[in-house]
Amino acid sequence: MITGIIAQKVQVEVEVEAYPTESVTLRCQFINGGSTKLTQVSWIWEPVDGQRDNIAVYHPVYGQSFPNPLFKDRVAFLFNNLENPTIRISKLRMSDAGRYTCEYATYPTGNEQGTTNLVMLAKPKNSADVVTVQAGTKSVVVAQCVAADSKPAATINWISSVRGNYSTSTTSGPDGTVTVRSEYRLVPTAEDNNKDVTCMVDQRTQDRQWTKSLRLSVEFPPSVSIAGYDQNWYVGRSNAELVCVFNANPPPTAITWKSASGPLPDSVVVENDRLSIRKVDDAVNTTFICEVKNKHGANSHHINVFVNEALEDPSSTGVVAGAVIGSLLALLLVVALIAVLLTRSRRQQRRGYPNNGESITTASGGSNGDYGNKARLLFISSGNSSKNGASTNNNGPMYTYREGCDATGMPTEKANNYHPHHLHRASSGNPPTPHDILLCAEMDEAERRKYDLDDSLDEEEERYDRFGEGGNVPPGAYHTHRGHQEEMDAYMDDDMESQRDGSVISRTAIYV
Repeated sequence: MITGIIAQKVQVEVEVEAYPTESVTLRCQFINGGSTKLTQVSWIWEPVDGQRDNIAVYHPVYGQSFPNPLFKDRVAFLFNNLENPTIRISKLRMSDAGRYTCEYATYPTGNEQGTTNLVMLAKPKNSADVVTVQAGTKSVVVAQCVAADSKPAATINWISSVRGNYSTSTTSGPDGTVTVRSEYRLVPTAEDNNKDVTCMVDQRTQDRQWTKSLRLSVEFPPSVSIAGYDQNWYVGRSNAELVCVFNANPPPTAITWKSASGPLPDSVVVENDRLSIRKVDDAVNTTFICEVKNKHGANSHHINVFVNEALEDPSSTGVVAGAVIGSLLALLLVVALIAVLLTRSRRQQRRGYPNNGESITTASGGSNGDYGNKARLLFISSGNSSKNGASTNNNGPMYTYREGCDATGMPTEKANNYHPHHLHRASSGNPPTPHDILLCAEMDEAERRKYDLDDSLDEEEERYDRFGEGGNVPPGAYHTHRGHQEEMDAYMDDDMESQRDGSVISRTAIYV
């Protein structure tokens, strides 16, 4: 930063900063002289207190003079007059730092002067390096950081991932520069190898902080272990392998495989840190040793290998297991299918469906005209007319169709007096007579057997339908199959029931 000041009548800059090898301008001007007579102007250099040396003189008659040999050919007046004797110093050196006084010889007031402080700055030459050490029990220097030849002096700090400490020292140079040195110390172990430490340098002339990361180098003898043995080596096993795992700095110079029982078996192949067995046999039943060496020493590790008897081929075992599991699953599937079929058959029997698998829907629930499992033809023996106007028929029994019972065994609420397949075609709108009342109950086993007709019954039903389409059908036109006649006769024995009005009706309902 440059600041102006007026010392009496001489105006100069208070302080000027410059760097080595560069140039600097020192300004000086006499102002408000008035009647003052300027005789001569001189620049005086004071490198230290008490030392004054003229480096440049200007006289309007005698001209310029540069008496100091240290500034020969490096200093010059920019303007050739007394009012503005500004000079320039080139090829600066660190030793050029000091106070520079611009001094006028005047009349009648005497000498007038102004002083500028020249500050020489030097950027540090920064460096950081690792010190290779051997693992031990004493604290040693593992890293160094230096900020050399700087002015002003630099500041050094460390960041580290290991536990250590650092110390800093300062050395001054003959030209006024300062060298700062910092050392990072710790008790090195094998675990500290390749850990990071960072040096940070701060200094006035730097635009930003200088940093450098280092990776520690700690040397130690090898540590060894063996991997790859899974305790499942059996005779005939192929591609078995052992790996010698080591940690060493510097890297090992030799890796050696040995057998405690003598030479390595013929089936063993060694390649650097790997020991491979083409096919396991009884000769592999031994102790293997891996030895690793580097310049700091040698170390080894051994492992006992136990060879088991030959095992069954795992692939065939898997096939057998798969077959057994598949068979069990198939058996479970068959059992489940049988259970479903049995459950369905029992439900059909409880609901009254025929066992031969034919589909019969209830007359009340379907609209396709099929008969339900309890659709009936009632044989009514009374020949009298009912109150609701039903016509009489004295030539034979009257056939009346009722929808029968619902799924709970109770009579359905609505009578169905018409169906395309029924024998009697009742007049639409006639209310049911007392003879039309059905007594619905659960069928017992004998009643279900009565309706289990064979396929020949279908032919009889077709004949019955053809007669029904032509008019009244004689009572004997519809009959059961001959093979079931005896069962039907036994059922008809107790078929008639007397009523309170003196009539006798039949309870028989033929399911169609």
